[in-house]
Amino acid sequence: MRGRTGRHAIVSAEPLLSLKNIRIAFGGVRALKGVSFEVNPGEVHCLAGENGCGKSTLIKVITGVYTPEEGAELIFDGKPITTMTPTLAQSLGIQVIWQDLALFGEMSVAENIGFQLAVNGKFGIVDKRAIEKAAEKALSRLGVSLDIHKPLKELPIAQRQIVAIARALVGEARLVFMDEPTASLTQSEADYLIEIVRNLSASGVAIVFVSHRLAEVLEISHRITVLRDGALVGVYPVEGMTQSRITELMTGRNFDSAVIATDHSDAPVVLSVKNLTRDGEFENISFDLRRGETLGITGLLGAGRTELALTLFGMHRPHSGEILIDGKKVEFASNRDAIRAGVAYLSEDRLSLGLNQPQSIADNLVMASLDRILSGGLISPAKKANVVSHWISALGVKIGTPDDPIRTLSGGNQQRVAIAKWLAIGPKILILDAPTVGVDVGARAGIFEIARKLAAEGLSIILISDEPPEVYFNADRVIHMVEGRFQAAYDPRDISLTELESAVYA
Repeated sequence: MRGRTGRHAIVSAEPLLSLKNIRIAFGGVRALKGVSFEVNPGEVHCLAGENGCGKSTLIKVITGVYTPEEGAELIFDGKPITTMTPTLAQSLGIQVIWQDLALFGEMSVAENIGFQLAVNGKFGIVDKRAIEKAAEKALSRLGVSLDIHKPLKELPIAQRQIVAIARALVGEARLVFMDEPTASLTQSEADYLIEIVRNLSASGVAIVFVSHRLAEVLEISHRITVLRDGALVGVYPVEGMTQSRITELMTGRNFDSAVIATDHSDAPVVLSVKNLTRDGEFENISFDLRRGETLGITGLLGAGRTELALTLFGMHRPHSGEILIDGKKVEFASNRDAIRAGVAYLSEDRLSLGLNQPQSIADNLVMASLDRILSGGLISPAKKANVVSHWISALGVKIGTPDDPIRTLSGGNQQRVAIAKWLAIGPKILILDAPTVGVDVGARAGIFEIARKLAAEGLSIILISDEPPEVYFNADRVIHMVEGRFQAAYDPRDISLTELESAVYA
């Protein structure tokens, strides 16, 4: 497991938290159906399930945001809790680190970590030195050194995660829920965060880990609780568990992984990149992408994958080298030029760059193809409705109505809309940059099924991922990038997944 240490013994066999018969409904829809759940002190416990299965609802019951129906039992540290409230949960040391982190970009690292101390200051007076001491102590406990005076917005996402964990420790955390803590991290960043989780667990802090990265779940957890459609499927020891078995428990379906790579050497070249260089980001990148081919690009932090993608999409200008589409040299002054040339780019940051969360599903879907739905210089409602209806149907997007805000959809359905947005422009080349970030395992399979179908119809795809299995099972060729250079190219038919992972993680 890439040199990580083994699991420590659970500190106590007596549950720190125990819930029984948790039932709750919203508008006639039952979100939790008599669920039971428990966590031991010092345990890393995975809460697994597809989006919409009830994980977040259960966490909000535990933290007092929602009140369950009559008949529920909640015991913390051996004492029954009649009515849980957010204030009581916090006083008990129950902390939640949500996926969006809920941090303040304009505030300093210290202010974010010691935020609660500032809020609770006597007579409204903020003791900056006390806040800084608390921040330093929390970071020291994590074995991390950060500039506590730096504005949070200047930190990369991995360090912001650490700030969120440190803030929980200032609140004397005994039980910490982590909601997709590694979803936006590279593999190496995730490895570092997991070591921090291990250290917290060893110190007696109980961790409930919610993640769609099942390899992480198996590596760090002691037990796994699986929910499906609001009901408890079961609680399982991690020993003997496999990713495919967890997937089957979560979805009720079995997803077979198989190499799909095929030879496209006889197909015409759609994209040709020659000695492309952008100083400080990538150097002398050369490759051809053929019609109907899926080219996988993988690598660790600093590999330059996204920087390369942004250059191919016209967001960055290369310093040297050439880009040719259908044999003709192109120079993009902006992404508009790239779009006109038939290049589409699905950003790795769906929430802030890929979609406009307050806007409707329909508006998001046609965002990149407005010129195709104009009539007399104005948007044609009929044309817009036809485009939206076509792609929602073609990609199997599950929605209420097209006018619903995009934020009402699950991560997997949001990603389908983001893909549809680009397909609506009729691209020749589709760049998928980490397309499964924050997407559950069932939805991941659906996204890759869409990609395979598009490739079969002749679309050329560049699939970027820091998870080797994703490119291994879903690409025709795989390129490994290291520090801005192409390290090696692989045919998945000629190597094993273990060999590819060994090369990437070497």
